[in-house]
Amino acid sequence: MRFIPTRFHGVLDYIIGIFMIVGPWVLDFSDHSLATWTMVIAGVAVLMQTVFTDFEVGLVKRIPMQSHLMVDFGLGLLLALSPWLFGFADRLYLPHLILGVFSILASLTTHRVPSHSYRAEHTSPDHIRNF
Repeated sequence: MRFIPTRFHGVLDYIIGIFMIVGPWVLDFSDHSLATWTMVIAGVAVLMQTVFTDFEVGLVKRIPMQSHLMVDFGLGLLLALSPWLFGFADRLYLPHLILGVFSILASLTTHRVPSHSYRAEHTSPDHIRNF
């Protein structure tokens, strides 16, 4: 069941992406470089994807929302499994697992298309002529 509006998902993406980038220092695991870089790279990927997605809070509007959600699912799976894939689970795994599962759940519960008002505004002939 998809119940999360795309606008809300996008705002969360900006917040979570920034948190992922600063998380290793906030959560005090920045001394473990592989765990840190895994989280930071995931955060940068989340932010970049959000900026380029064609939805209410996207800036460049090139990635369709359905593609965004598929990447969220894959990134979430990779992030959730990264402590075991990259061998740092014996020291740290909860931040990666929690944020990865969160990303998977968000990808499965967010609407696949932006709101009707957004689509109407961005696909109208007047909007296209302005380019």
